[in-house]
Amino acid sequence: MINVAVIDYGMGNLHSVLKSLEAVNEGNAHIALTSDPDAVRRADKVVFPGQGAMRDCMRELNASGLAEAVLESTRDKPFLGICVGAQLLFERSEEGDTPGLGLFRGEVRRFRDGLSDAAGRIKVPHMGWNRVYPCRPHPMFAGIADGERFYFVHSYYFAPGEADLVLAESEYPDRFACIVGRDNVFATQFHPEKSHVAGLRMMKNFLAWDGTVQP
Repeated sequence: MINVAVIDYGMGNLHSVLKSLEAVNEGNAHIALTSDPDAVRRADKVVFPGQGAMRDCMRELNASGLAEAVLESTRDKPFLGICVGAQLLFERSEEGDTPGLGLFRGEVRRFRDGLSDAAGRIKVPHMGWNRVYPCRPHPMFAGIADGERFYFVHSYYFAPGEADLVLAESEYPDRFACIVGRDNVFATQFHPEKSHVAGLRMMKNFLAWDGTVQP
């Protein structure tokens, strides 16, 4: 039985994440919400959700003692970051000029106001269904079609400092990184827990993933 920790630091869409993981669990995983740094360290796999302002999220992580446990988990176990939980892995965000955890080089930037495409003005935040285009094979994409739709809600996007961090892109209206990762870390800007069949498949892939990526 593998132990999966869903990190509760008061800022995530926790129950939707928990329910989606439980829906695809075939009985081989014990999945639990936890705000205990030691429980996060003991877990075999870690899910790091996030929702709200990045500055508030960092404050809660630091106050709870979870920040270091999160970073330790990114070193040696399958790790899934979701939305702000993914943004927090970067060095900095333009949202309140907030320092992040610094796992990945780069920053998180706000979509520019006044964006437009052929259909007209583009709104910020980017909210709704959009297509995701993998940049390279990855076990987390098993059974998921190129260009599959996932659900987004965000005003800020990843701007990685290293090209090889980008695992998938979307368009709004220009291409932007919507999944980043390296080795055992996989982090999505969209919400797989809100993305119906494709999102459930990604959650199922995470429960099966051993944290390695074949070349």
